[in-house]
Amino acid sequence: MTVNLPLPQKDQLKPIKGFQMGIAEAGIKKANRKDLLVMTLAPGSQVAGVFTLNRFCAAPVQVCREHLAMDGSKGEIRALVVNTGNANAGTGERGMKDALSTCAELAKELQLNPEQILPFSTGVILEPLPIDKLISALPRAVANLGEDHWFDAAEAIMTTDTQPKAASMTVETPAGLVNITGICKGAGMIHPNMATMLGFIASDVGFAPGLLSQLTREIADLSFNAITIDGDTSTNDSFIIMATGQSTVQIQSTADVSYSLVRTALIDLARKLAQMIVRDGEGATKFITIDVQGGKTEDECRLVAEAVAHSPLVKTAFFASDPNLGRILAAIGYAGIHDLDVNQVQMWLGDVWVAKNGGRNPDYQETDGQRVMQAPEITVKIDLGRGSAGQTMWTCDLSHDYVSINADYRS
Repeated sequence: MTVNLPLPQKDQLKPIKGFQMGIAEAGIKKANRKDLLVMTLAPGSQVAGVFTLNRFCAAPVQVCREHLAMDGSKGEIRALVVNTGNANAGTGERGMKDALSTCAELAKELQLNPEQILPFSTGVILEPLPIDKLISALPRAVANLGEDHWFDAAEAIMTTDTQPKAASMTVETPAGLVNITGICKGAGMIHPNMATMLGFIASDVGFAPGLLSQLTREIADLSFNAITIDGDTSTNDSFIIMATGQSTVQIQSTADVSYSLVRTALIDLARKLAQMIVRDGEGATKFITIDVQGGKTEDECRLVAEAVAHSPLVKTAFFASDPNLGRILAAIGYAGIHDLDVNQVQMWLGDVWVAKNGGRNPDYQETDGQRVMQAPEITVKIDLGRGSAGQTMWTCDLSHDYVSINADYRS
């Protein structure tokens, strides 16, 4: 079940000049399903990434960080390879060897250096990667390379997702048009920093050295680091932005007139993809926006938003359509703002003012709260009454199905 999440349409996913994708069935976990994706970039492309902060980060994450750090010393990043069905996490020395072997074998196929490859894995943790199956399928994926394979690529990286997640947009700048397309996967084990998600965005824009890395971190915080489903941060989370530089738009600095337009478009697309993960949350029936305003800093607003967004008591109340709003106030109170004056706090459920000056609004009626809670999409607005900063997060409810899906995950 998804919450207002239409299936992406193949003909609406824009090809990106200088970027190709190839898909294969490697049989890594199950036969007869797309589970291997190869992506290639034209010479001169730039790549930047943000990764999980989990100390048990997977071998591919470690290799990606190393290869991005040496980007340029042994050649620019020219290809990415993704497998689903196995996370290659918690696999020790063998896992590192398998991740490096994946890079080496794909490098042979593409006539590149292994350091020019970024590997990604997603799936079950603590199980060895069936490396022979992966390597034997690489030639088929390379032979399948093409610019118009976005939909199939989105399918190839799915795990417990119920449908592929992909989106495109075109932004008009004074220097010309920029095309942006992205895919992601994720439905559970979702929480900053980051979540069990993989996100890949490609664009034909060009950036001066250093700009893309800075922008990627900023975009991650405004999108994939602003979602939570169950409060679990996984071992393999990765968010990558790629810029092929094949359009007429070449951005040299943040002062460039095209920069703000491209930045806004990239944020919008990343947020759309991130919200798709929440809308496809395991067992989700409600899509919930937590909008916290009136804080002294964005960090304290984020503390409150996260406390509310991943509280099991809050999330189960939303599943039951029960306006048990004291649970939200309790989460605000334990979020970690030690000098919070609760008498300044206001809260709205949709268009209904439910908490006024730290207590129940005298005009609030339970029937109004129930009306809002019945909707598939709900906004909780919180005003802390202590400043002008704000932060928004997106989450979903917690249902019986979430337990069933995760109890049966390995079967």
